[in-house]
Parts: sequence; C-alpha cells; structure tokens
Amino acid sequence: MKYKILGLTDLKVSVLCLGTMQFGWTADEPTSLRILSAAYDAGINFFDTADIYSRWADANPGGVAERILGRWHRENKIPRDRIVLATKVRGNMGGGPDDEGLSRAHIMKSVENSLRRLQTDYIDLYQAHWPDENTPIEETMRAFDDLVKQGKVRYVGASNYAAWQLMQALWVSDRNGLVRFDSLQPHYNLVHREEFERELESVCKTYQIGVIPYSPLAGGFLTGKYRRNLLPASVRVGGAKRYFTERNWALLDAMEKMAHEKNASIAQIALAWLLANPVITSPIIGANSIEQLKDSLGAVQVTLTPAEKAYLDQLSSWETKE
Repeated sequence: MKYKILGLTDLKVSVLCLGTMQFGWTADEPTSLRILSAAYDAGINFFDTADIYSRWADANPGGVAERILGRWHRENKIPRDRIVLATKVRGNMGGGPDDEGLSRAHIMKSVENSLRRLQTDYIDLYQAHWPDENTPIEETMRAFDDLVKQGKVRYVGASNYAAWQLMQALWVSDRNGLVRFDSLQPHYNLVHREEFERELESVCKTYQIGVIPYSPLAGGFLTGKYRRNLLPASVRVGGAKRYFTERNWALLDAMEKMAHEKNASIAQIALAWLLANPVITSPIIGANSIEQLKDSLGAVQVTLTPAEKAYLDQLSSWETKE
C-alpha cells in the first residue's frame, strides 16, 4: 500500500480509502467485518462512513455502518492511532426539527452519536455531507471549530460542495480565524468529470485541499459488468443507467484493451486513472465481497503512462463532449 498526506493535515492516509455505504445494506454485518479486516491487512488505514448509512434500506435506522466500523476496530483491538476514521453529518436522522442539517444544534448532537457508534473518543475527519442552505456557513464552521478545540474532531471536510460554496466556507474560516475544510469529497470518475474539473479542481490545488472522490467506479459501470447487451440484475443498476451511452461504451472498450495489455481489470484502470492525478489523495472504494475488494486493491500496482492517461482523458473529456 502507498500513503499520502491529506491536504494540509497531518493525516497520513492510504491512497485507497474504504467506504462503508454498503455495510448493513448490500453487505451484511459478518461480510462487512471480513471486508474491513481484509482491507486493514492489505494496508488500508483510511475508512469513510456517514451517520445516515444506510437509512434508505429496509429496516435500517441509519448509523448501522458506523456501528459496524466501531465494533470491528474494538473487537479486533485495532490501535486507534493506526486508523483514520472519517464520518459525515447533515442527513436526516429522526423526526425532529434539529434532526438534520448543519446547524450547531444538529452537529453537536450528531457528533456525540457518531462517537458512541464508532466507539472512539475522537473523529479524525468530520465532514459536512452536503451544504445546508438554511444554516449560515459561519454557524456551521464555528460549531466545527468548537469540536476541534474540544478534541472530539481533528479535522473537518466537505462533501458535495460547489466551488462557490467551498470558497465561501474558506473565506469565512479565514476571516474569523476558524478551522477550515481541509478535504473535499466530490463525485468524480472517468465518466463524471465536469462537476469536479470545471472549478473545484483548481480550488483544491490552490488551497491544498485533500481530494477523496466517491463513486470512482461510477456505480459499477467502470468495472465492465454492464455492457451494451449485458445488464445484470442489481439493486444499484438504476444509478448506472445514466452512463449507458455509445460514447461511454466506446470508453469501456478502450479500457478493456488497456487492461488486457497490463494484465489488469477494467476497474483497476479506472482507479489508476484517478491515482495518476496528483490532486487526488485517496479515492473511496466500496466492496460487497472480499473478491471485489481485492480487485480494487490491485489498482495500486497499476501505473498508467502519461500517454495512456492522456488517451483516457481524450476519450472521456467533457470539453469535447457532443
């Protein structure tokens, strides 16, 4: 495994982060625990979750992925300083007026619940899951600042923020001497590039913000399991359908050829493309099985030449998209 420093923090994280959205949803608890152990044994020390995972699933009240992660590191006696725990706040966790959002009241209540479920005294990276238009950004950042001063949180990050929202938060932090967002979790992959590349990428470069993209395999599309005439049954196929275009099928064909030449998988090529970008710190991978995890882990050993990366850039460029 390889490691990078996350932005301007002192967090040294594996170049692949294990996401936990599947835990308690498409991966049951025993499977989730095995995946966590296999990831840790392979050198992954960076784990990302959220309080709402996976509240949308039947009989899942939310907080389940956090609870599984907490049980795993406690029962396996994983030294707390050997892992980097990241979670998020924003989503609806109940029926009351303060049960969602980025208000001080919701943040202060949510962090205590996350700490309890994660069975830890502190969270390494506490992230705003998405913006809250009903709460002033200064209120949010002051709440985060207090959590850092209290030692309950080490650093804070943002997810799903537009460039102007990220810049507004950075400005408020700078003007008021508050903690700032040290990481961004954007939706970014080979078939979803414009959202990050148009403006966010330059902001992250300029302000040295760590980038931990989610959905690096585009809901499974960039694994090659979906083809023009092959659409397997999956609870997540609905999200991947947006990528079913002739342009993207052609991209998959090219990735398959490149993968064959490198004795790699299509998924490994997709992840290697992200890892070849210096602005990217650690793509967030998911896994429903040990086999899926092992395949993603193999991307660390795959290196794209500048010409290969440029070729994939050209095939997937949003600037030349018709």
